[in-house]
Amino acid sequence: MMEKGRISSIQMAIMLYPAIVATAILGVPSITAKYAKTDLWLSPILASFIGYVTVYIAYKLHKHYPKETVIQFSEHIMGRFAGKILGFLFLFFYIQVAGLIVRQYAEFVVDSFLVNTPISVIMASMVFLCALTVHGGLEVLGRAAELFFPIFILAILFFLIFLGPDFEWKNIFPILGDGMMPPIKGAMVPGGWFTEIFLISFLLPFLVDQKKGMKYGMMTVFVVTMTLVLINLIVLFVLGPATSFKVYPLMSVARYISLADFFEHLESFIMAVWIVGAFIKLSVFYYAAALGTAQWLNLSDYRPVVWPVGILILEFSFWSLPNTMGLERYLVGTFPVFALLIQTIIPLFLLMIAVIRKRKRQASE
Repeated sequence: MMEKGRISSIQMAIMLYPAIVATAILGVPSITAKYAKTDLWLSPILASFIGYVTVYIAYKLHKHYPKETVIQFSEHIMGRFAGKILGFLFLFFYIQVAGLIVRQYAEFVVDSFLVNTPISVIMASMVFLCALTVHGGLEVLGRAAELFFPIFILAILFFLIFLGPDFEWKNIFPILGDGMMPPIKGAMVPGGWFTEIFLISFLLPFLVDQKKGMKYGMMTVFVVTMTLVLINLIVLFVLGPATSFKVYPLMSVARYISLADFFEHLESFIMAVWIVGAFIKLSVFYYAAALGTAQWLNLSDYRPVVWPVGILILEFSFWSLPNTMGLERYLVGTFPVFALLIQTIIPLFLLMIAVIRKRKRQASE
């Protein structure tokens, strides 16, 4: 096995949490509010069902092929030729999404802070840092996630404490004033993010406690759901109807924090927290792409392909989208459908074939 490192199921959950939340807390509240309006806090709850189903599918596939990732067992289920095509589709998706993560990170930093810094420098430095982490192996990535995980939790508690006086509780009303359709429509975009929990299929073979994989996968979806609900409520209570007009609502909310005219202007704090999350998210996607590429090429070690995959990710970050507006259109229209197809529908199709073949073998015996 090309990855000799081992992680616990808790470490897996801590890696997957920022892999979903990091970018979702930035622009998704605004996109969700365009459809769900005051019910934007309900949309992550509805979208979470996609996450639970995706974890179930990934774990059941893992039970059939406990030592293999989706790149490997696709060949066993579909045959060598079709499996290679499917594996290439998965790799293309993860490399492209990794490029989008880099681009979104860089656009945010340039638009909000480093306005005179070339975006290429920001993107290349992040990819280089993630490449070093991925090259270090799964255990290094797991420990890095453990180190930075508390920052996310503390940041949310920080928001709750210091933004409390600015909350306008009436902004949540009317609840379901236009029925269930607005929050259902609003759930489509965060639903795309919840499918990213399928990254668990690249981590389950390397758990020291594999029996707890499904339990902690489900717990991850639950904690992500509660985080997104909480973030959406914070934004709603502070910004109200203006939420849908903000590109980065959480950044706008941070400007409201003021304590004794001294503790204020905390936009840099938001940026620091988000950069940490983006680093873990990109590293997890990068690791899946590098490991999957090596398995697709039948190599004995994935480390030789880490740098070439990093170059591809960087190239996709340049090619993928022209600007911030193009990124938003992609996240609203293309990404949720593409993500659902690649990370939930196709794995469900693979699981159905695997189950049917297993029953046929048992019947013939």
